[in-house]
This record gives sequence, structure tokens and C-alpha cells, in this order.
Amino acid sequence: CPFCKMEKEYLDAHGIKYENIFIDEDTKAAEELTSLEGGLGVPFTVFTKDDGNKESVLGFDKEEINRILEIS
Repeated sequence: CPFCKMEKEYLDAHGIKYENIFIDEDTKAAEELTSLEGGLGVPFTVFTKDDGNKESVLGFDKEEINRILEIS
């Protein structure tokens, strides 16, 4: 997906570590995504902060990613 690739490149450029989960290859992950968002969409990213709180972003939303990761 072009948006997945753009997000990966963006995270790489900022030195953010992540794990790729391919919902087309992982039925359990696809079911979890459906329960989290009520539908499928990619990229779907769950950010886990140092304090354990989680925030999620549907799609490649650079402004929201910047807010969550405190990137200016």
C-alpha cells in the first residue's frame, strides 16, 4: 500500500522503531483491527507511549503522528 510505505519511510526518517503486522497474512491481527476500529483500514498504527498509554491512528496522518510522538 502506498500510504503504508510513506508512513514507514516517515517513521524510519525519525528513527521510530515499529513492528509490521500484515493483516492480509494474519487473520487474528485482522480480527483485532476490526474490533479496534470497527472496520479495516491501513495503515493502522498503535503507538505505545513510555507510560504504557496507547494511541492509534488510522491512515497516514502525519499531523496526528507528530502530535503523538511530539515531533515538531
